[in-house]
Amino acid sequence: MILEGRQLSIGYPDRVVGAGLNVKVGKGEVLALLGPNGGGKTTLLKTLLGLLAPKAGEVRLDGAALSSRSVRERARLIACVPQTHVATFAFSVETVVLMGRTAHGDLFSRPTSKDRMVAAAMLDRLGIAQLAQRPYTMISGGERQLVLLARALAQEPQFIVLDEPTANLDFGNQGKVMREIRGLASSGLGVLFTTHDPNHALRAADRAYLLRGGERLAEGPVSEILTREWLEALYGAPVQMIVAKAGTAFIPG
Repeated sequence: MILEGRQLSIGYPDRVVGAGLNVKVGKGEVLALLGPNGGGKTTLLKTLLGLLAPKAGEVRLDGAALSSRSVRERARLIACVPQTHVATFAFSVETVVLMGRTAHGDLFSRPTSKDRMVAAAMLDRLGIAQLAQRPYTMISGGERQLVLLARALAQEPQFIVLDEPTANLDFGNQGKVMREIRGLASSGLGVLFTTHDPNHALRAADRAYLLRGGERLAEGPVSEILTREWLEALYGAPVQMIVAKAGTAFIPG
């Protein structure tokens, strides 16, 4: 199964953000989408999720047009973790995670015992089971990000799309999320995530896609694409590459 965009033009009613974009991710692999602010990363994710209609081209899932699938079908196949989420109602953390189960039942039906088991398993998987009865509005931004990831996992999707998944996380939880991303791929899911940090892509991704000004600069295995030369072209700034026994890392020049 493959999630792909073919010759996509992306944007909003009043402007085009990017054009001629081909991108795909298969089950069992991780694709990292890198680029500077305003480069089109989030717009591309929204288009691949079906939240924005492409201005040209087509998004396909398992060989069929994404637009031909119902919203419920999409929710069973693709889950999304947004970069930011404004907490409005003081639902418990468990309730927020259970919302991911609506893809498998009726929006107004009560959660089943299986739903609660899945939600509890995902909270435990991310090490936040102790937050289950806490109000979602009363936990930290980093904890909320982990709750949103647990909600996405509770959908039991085939693909998971994450927009800046470590943006609000401390150093330890960044590592937890990167390990979880690799674990998702190992369990057969396709994963697409955006990041500003090439070191996260080095650690967790199989392939990298470099997007600047709505145009693809390069795409391929991280070992070939994440080089000092490509990153300097991507960000328009000097980059230093550090090579040590533990591996390679990049820092601003």
